[in-house]
Amino acid sequence: MKNIVLARVDDRLIHGEVVSVWTPSLQVNRIIIVDDEVAADEFNKRVIKALAPNGVKCNVYTTERGADILQRDAKDSAERVMVLTKTPITYDKMSDLGLKLTDVNLGGMGLRGERQPFIKNVACSPDEVAAIKSLIKKGTHVYYQLVPEQQVIEASEYVDK
Repeated sequence: MKNIVLARVDDRLIHGEVVSVWTPSLQVNRIIIVDDEVAADEFNKRVIKALAPNGVKCNVYTTERGADILQRDAKDSAERVMVLTKTPITYDKMSDLGLKLTDVNLGGMGLRGERQPFIKNVACSPDEVAAIKSLIKKGTHVYYQLVPEQQVIEASEYVDK
């Protein structure tokens, strides 16, 4: 399996926190974005890849392809991968496809559509809460942490509220 140093949900994907805080603090040298819509849009893919920090390889995959790629053995032992998705549903689907995740970090998920406030800057739809519950049930540690300096807040304390 790839050396995943952070699996993060953030509906903004690559942005300031990811570029200026998470990437350097975890010494990330590859970002893998897993999102079916972005993967299907060549223009959007180019824009997203252009936002990656200098020296950091960036790939965009569909959910199925992302699960496959992430399960492959790392060819480069020095590779440090950050995985970004817009929703925890994507991680739950990838886990159903065999990807074993130890941790999923909930970052910025804005209020829109069916989303309701969940934890701090995280709003979730009922389907996203169900995906978080499913991940926890499968043994994945799901937590909120906007940036590394902040305290970790356990999602398990909020899923049944």
